[in-house]
Formats: sequence, structure tokens, C-alpha cells
Amino acid sequence: MSYARSLSMQHEHGHLPSSQSPITPKLQFFNSVTTDGQQIPTYRVLDGVGKPIEGATLPEIGEDVARRMYENMVQLPIIDNLMYNVQRQGKLAFYMTHYGEEATLIGSAAALALDDEVLGQYRELGVLMWRGFTLDDMMNSCFGNCEDPCSRGKQMPMHFGSRAHHFHMISSPLATQIPQAAGVGFAIKRDPARRGRNCAVVYFGEGAASEGDFHAGMLFASTIPSPTLFIARNNGFAISTPATEQYYGDGIAARGPGYGVHTIRVDGNDVLAVYNAIKEARTLCIDEGRAVLVEAMTYRVGHHSTSDDSFAYRPRQEVEDRKRLDNPIARFRLFLEARGWWSADEENALRARLKDEVMSAFRRAEALPKPELKEMFDNVYGGEEPWSIREQREELSRLLKKYGNVWEPWRSELQKHKGAGKELMEDSQ
Repeated sequence: MSYARSLSMQHEHGHLPSSQSPITPKLQFFNSVTTDGQQIPTYRVLDGVGKPIEGATLPEIGEDVARRMYENMVQLPIIDNLMYNVQRQGKLAFYMTHYGEEATLIGSAAALALDDEVLGQYRELGVLMWRGFTLDDMMNSCFGNCEDPCSRGKQMPMHFGSRAHHFHMISSPLATQIPQAAGVGFAIKRDPARRGRNCAVVYFGEGAASEGDFHAGMLFASTIPSPTLFIARNNGFAISTPATEQYYGDGIAARGPGYGVHTIRVDGNDVLAVYNAIKEARTLCIDEGRAVLVEAMTYRVGHHSTSDDSFAYRPRQEVEDRKRLDNPIARFRLFLEARGWWSADEENALRARLKDEVMSAFRRAEALPKPELKEMFDNVYGGEEPWSIREQREELSRLLKKYGNVWEPWRSELQKHKGAGKELMEDSQ
């Protein structure tokens, strides 16, 4: 029996009361969100060698924007190379690379409005830098020095945030940003100045989508509702757990229809496909004032973080093959070269310039002292300072007065801070 005939017979028996679900006499289970029982397709614009596939629509971006997108993509692995080595030398406590996910980050960043509210996970540095966060800002934040624009040394490296760039502070616990983003989207909807103009955007990995917070955020944003754009970076691994062990269903995209959410799966290594998908998703999100889900299929080429050795749970050859066969930067470069928008000479000049800029920013940040000790108590809470903060400041002042100048471990550590703790020692006198 044809699918159309089956639907026709179902409608002959009417619907359940207060429902659009047609009644059927046929006992039939289903296990797919597609009518033919196949997996959800993946949207793509460029093939593996940078050529538009038949039937694909190129985004309406000019040479200047395309070149800027490419330059931002190239910048990320140059930053990663340096910072990973710096961490291995003991100069940095922690770092997370972006290898292999450059197209997902930059393609989505370029498609968003600069004043859309972004809540990241911990691999969205490219999104923030697209918005104007500088190399100096990034380096100072990672080193937690006296020029750290994010938290003045209170946060771990890679936990960025910038009010000026509408990028909410990253937190370590997994998936907490997802329901928060639904709340941010609801706040935007309640603001007459931003309703119908902006949305909240939340990034997370497929591993974070296994947390209850994912479902809470999706339920909130789809039913309240709120203009919240959910971007799942499905890079194949939740630290050491492969995607095949994280879910049995058809990825993260299959969950969207269960919440009545517009959903698309996109090739996350195709920057133009990501750009098109996010741009359209953002329009749907704002026009309808409710959630939209985008699943970007990519591959985490690097280790999860500097605390991880991914070759303990996946073959090295698998990683090398993906770097060679499905490289998002190489794919976009071939596209640009085919249009006459890029050349080998420009490539060499760009990489030399970026390496110099990254190294210069690193040297400036490394040379700066840590913030004054008293700053650890500032801006911890909004509003009136609680008694607990005052008590802790006073206790540290007493301890510094007693041990700061006589106990070598403290004396050495204090020299790393601007003012060497003198402002707190004087407070205790």
C-alpha cells in the first residue's frame, strides 16, 4: 500500500479529541523522524575538493567576507599550535584546541548578528574572535594576568566571556548553558527593543546533549516559547566516549521534531553550508519566536583538551585520515582559489603574519603580572558585598601580614602579582 493511500485511510477514521493525530486501525511502530524510515540527511554546499555540489545554492557573500572567513579559520590552528605547546611547557594550566571544527565555528559566527546573545561551551573562541575579541584579549584571559578582560584571573583558561561582544561567560559544568540560553531567549522576547530582532544562540557538543539540561532547555524554548538557536557540534566524541556509545537514535537532530522544533543537520566541515543553515535557522528562530536546532557534523581532530590523550581510545591513523580527507580549511581554500579570491602567495603571507601576531600577543601576555590579590574578591557577586567575602578578605590580610614576607612559597608567589599583595597587607594593619 502506498504511503499516500495509508494516510488517506487514516483520515477516514477521524482524529483524537483535541488532537490532530489521525486514528488508524493499523498496528504499526515507527522508529524514524523521516517518512521513508531513512536517516536524516546532511545539508552540504561544497564537496570535499571545494566544488559546489549539483543543486546547491551558494550564500550571498562577497569576496571580502569570504576572505575574512578564511583568515579567521586559518588563525585558529595557529593559535592552537602555540598554546598547546605553551601548556606542555608548563606556562599555562589548561587549553582546548579547535582542530577540525573551524568551519562550524566561523561559518556560524558569520551568519549571526553581532548583538545576538551567545552562550558557548568551551570550544567557541572563533565565534568570539569573529566579533572583535582580540588576540591580546584571548592571551590575557588564558594567562589570567592583570589585563584579563574576562574575569581578572578568576577563571580557568578558555573560559571566556565579554559583555561588549554579547558572549556570556563560559562555565565548566557540562550543559548548564543550554537551559540558561532558553531563559536568555525568553528575556529577549520580553524586551520590546530586541523582540523580533535578536535571538539567543547556544553551542554544545553531542555529549552535552546527553545531559538533562539539554532536554530542559529544548522543552522551555519550544513550549514557552523563546527565540533560542541550539547549535550542536557533533564532533564524534564526548571526551573519550564515541558517538556510537552516546545514543542509539539518529544523532541529535532526531530529537528536535520530538519537541516540535525546526531542525537541520549540516556538514560541519563545509563553512558555506554552515553559513547558509545558521542564517536560515536564525531567521526561523526570530520570526517564530521559538527554538531551532542545528546539528553540525564534524570531527574533533585534536585531543579533547590538554588533559586528554585521544590516541588511548582511537587509532592515530583514523585522525590522520580525517585531517587529510575532510579538512574544512583546505576545502574552503580550494573554493576560494577556484574563484580567483585566493592564491599561494597570499596563503604564505597570511600564515607568516598570523604567526607573528599570535607570538607577539603571547609574549606581551606572558610578561604581565597577575592582578592585585584584592581583585579576587571583586565582582564575585552583584549588588551589596556579602559578609562572607568581607570575612575572607580580612582573613587573607591577616595571613599575608603574618607569613607573606617570611615564608618562601608565599613570598615567591606574591611576586607574580601586581603590587605583591601589599594592598592587603596594609589593610590588616
